[in-house]
Amino acid sequence: MLIGLLQEDATRSYAVLGQAVGLSSGAAHERVRKLRERGVIRRTTIEVDQAALGRHVTAYVLVDGGSWMGDSKEGLAAIPEIEEAHVIAGPASVLVKVRTPGTRELQDVLRRIFQVDGVTGTRTVVVLETFFERSLK
Repeated sequence: MLIGLLQEDATRSYAVLGQAVGLSSGAAHERVRKLRERGVIRRTTIEVDQAALGRHVTAYVLVDGGSWMGDSKEGLAAIPEIEEAHVIAGPASVLVKVRTPGTRELQDVLRRIFQVDGVTGTRTVVVLETFFERSLK
């Protein structure tokens, strides 16, 4: 329950968290500390409206490779428009999520992906509308 509350609003005080789950603020603080220590809570961050920042295009790119693409992590991480990257089983080696202001910028990102060692091709799916995005609790 603490994790769900923190995902909704990570700025809540330990007193408010504790009250919501029937603990003292000190006990809530200790539980959150232990969740951090165990790696359950990796970081505290904010949720950003990407469109408000001018990033209106979201795309998923299937990246093909001629060999094991697990070593391409650094090359892909160096492209700031890539929000997520996953080694996958299926029709490609890697799946990346990209956000850009427009399609010209997306095309530029695709060119930079092709420059990453081992990349032999890409297939891109452009998002027309997002119904919702959420973190699982």
